[in-house]
Amino acid sequence: MDNAFGQPQRVVVLGGSSEIARAITKKLVAARAHTVVLAGRSPELLAQASQEASEYGATSTPSVHLDAERPDTAAQSVNEAFDAAGGSVDLVIVAVGQLGVQSDDEVSPEGTLRMMNVNFTWPVVALTQIRNRLVAQGSGRILVISSVAGVRVRRSAYLYGGAKAGLDRLTDALADSLEGTGVSLQLLRPGAVRTRMTAGLAEMPFMTGPNEVAEYVMAGLSTNQRIIWSPPILRWVYLVLRHLPRQLWRMVMDR
Repeated sequence: MDNAFGQPQRVVVLGGSSEIARAITKKLVAARAHTVVLAGRSPELLAQASQEASEYGATSTPSVHLDAERPDTAAQSVNEAFDAAGGSVDLVIVAVGQLGVQSDDEVSPEGTLRMMNVNFTWPVVALTQIRNRLVAQGSGRILVISSVAGVRVRRSAYLYGGAKAGLDRLTDALADSLEGTGVSLQLLRPGAVRTRMTAGLAEMPFMTGPNEVAEYVMAGLSTNQRIIWSPPILRWVYLVLRHLPRQLWRMVMDR
């Protein structure tokens, strides 16, 4: 369970090799998390993330393989991650996602399927089993990494944004279903972040780095706010953008 200061001690990170997840993990460990289970596809990246967590003070950093292109394996991966934690899990971070290449994926049924599986179907199936495990233990928190791309979907990234929009809406209602169970859920909506996934893209307004996102997450985890915006100003930016007339929206966001 959380320590006396309300900080999680056992953490499961699904998508633990992503740069945002790694930045969050380091801050959680610095704040006294002692066990971090890292789940992902790349053994090399997981090993790097595990080493980082150990250097920041984690005493146990087991890794679990997951394949987000196969939603039928999501529940098994969740169970393996929970079992590897060796006790009650305090926080589960769902950080699985893939930006893809819109121009390629939108003409490829296989590419479209991959984008939906990785960004929507796998996380939703995983969340079902996460819910089961945490409700059974009677405590715990969930942090789901969504994106501002799902607040209003752009033509130039409609596969990624559409999948994130579905995850975003479903997660909000899932949080409602957890009321009274001892389990809570928060949704992270980051804007553009400088990572491998966005390498080569032009600099965007309000763009941040993984460490900045992690700082906003840590601040948000200390509250009961349902949605964590990164950076916080995007809450107000998208309050305006989501209501722009379509032609103006396209001019602003898809130029």
